[in-house]
Amino acid sequence: MKYELVVFDWDGTLLDSTGAIVRAIQAACADLELPVPSRAQASHVIGLGLGDAMRHAVPDLAAENYQDMIERYRFHYLSADHELRLFEGVPQMLARLQNAGHILAVATGKSRVGLERALDHSGLRTFFSASRCADECHSKPHPQMLEELLAEFGMAETAAVMIGDTSHDLLMAKNAGVDALAVSYGAHPAVQLHAHAPRACVQDVAELDAWLRVNG
Repeated sequence: MKYELVVFDWDGTLLDSTGAIVRAIQAACADLELPVPSRAQASHVIGLGLGDAMRHAVPDLAAENYQDMIERYRFHYLSADHELRLFEGVPQMLARLQNAGHILAVATGKSRVGLERALDHSGLRTFFSASRCADECHSKPHPQMLEELLAEFGMAETAAVMIGDTSHDLLMAKNAGVDALAVSYGAHPAVQLHAHAPRACVQDVAELDAWLRVNG
């Protein structure tokens, strides 16, 4: 086993939520009569902590309006998050990895409350031995989430792989000295992901599972 610890991003990697996040950002901007970012602009910030995401998505937003923006975003996202679905094949892939002896973890830009809600809705809680969220660590691409997970399980950097759909995930892995695996079915396009030299860039969960069978 090359990778004892397999760390997953959540949104856009396990959960098909990119469109919902983009729509919530755009709707929050409209509510506050701010310039509405394009889909590309809004999807670029997915994976960051919520505060950082809002600042990047709406760079002209005054500091005193950050909390209003975050509250409107949460209103729109949470009103429909129960309708979101996992990408096809995710539970089966996680079950296979767990049965093969891998330790599975999550490193996400979600808040702790948001991740706990998502774990309950998705039914995936039992697969993960640990998780780190953006409101308890530095936001991606800072390496703290991965560094803490490695320390928790007493593992070297070479024993872990980070799997994500954004450049923020890949840069976090690089900063932590951990291998990265990109998925191109989430928020960031493949050309942007390839620029950060991941071990591979896969197009769907079936290809992700196949890669991990051979290389994990």
